[in-house]
Amino acid sequence: MRPVRLHHIVEGPPDAPAIVLGGSLGSALAMWDPQVPALADRFRVIRYDHRGHGWSPVPPGPYELADLGADVLSLMDELGVQWAHHVGLSLGGMVATWLAAHAPERVDRLALLCTSALLGPPQRWSDRAAAVRAASDTGAVADAVVAGWFTPGYAAREPERVAAARAMIAATPADGYAACCGAIERMDLTGDLAAVAAPTLVIAGAEDQAAPIVHAERLAAGIRGARLAAVPDAAHVANLEQAEAVTKLLLDHLTDAPEESQ
Repeated sequence: MRPVRLHHIVEGPPDAPAIVLGGSLGSALAMWDPQVPALADRFRVIRYDHRGHGWSPVPPGPYELADLGADVLSLMDELGVQWAHHVGLSLGGMVATWLAAHAPERVDRLALLCTSALLGPPQRWSDRAAAVRAASDTGAVADAVVAGWFTPGYAAREPERVAAARAMIAATPADGYAACCGAIERMDLTGDLAAVAAPTLVIAGAEDQAAPIVHAERLAAGIRGARLAAVPDAAHVANLEQAEAVTKLLLDHLTDAPEESQ
């Protein structure tokens, strides 16, 4: 499948090192709003919507993880970015891992949040895709998905933010969401981890039920030299629930780079 032109926003100094932010299944690039102010002080921040998400095109499926990775490479080419730091959460982390293994010359440092190299069982994703397709509406799964994004305590304290996250999920095009479910269903990056050479930070939500911490432990064990950090009181979308802690982890990891991207 040919790459699609991804909807994206670029912020920060144009001559600063580049950082690419990829979000979760069912999200739009606004999910990175809490991190952008601090990151844009030091980096040229590029955040994007996956194909089938947000304002990006929704080509006919099926999609594979390699298709989503090729879209990001095409975006970097469009923006004249030879290489960059890559930060991805959930589906975005899967894409970032694929890039680091298959296009290592385009990846400087890597941060993988609340993600996995193999997030089964496959039927979990085929069933979710089927529910969305049957309803022709991602809202059919939005309540169940958002319940896994946050801890119960956060949901009780911040109902408006949780409602906004639910609305973001429900607004995702049904065909694009279902096709990306298929990409996760068929994904297996376990054999690619040894090829990742970029200095890597793996961040886990300590209370993540969607991608439990064992998945982060396997990533950190499979990527040479990777460091693992668990964020307390955070579920699947740790960058929203514990924004300050996650932003600090990212800055500490990325600003320690011996060689900056451009």
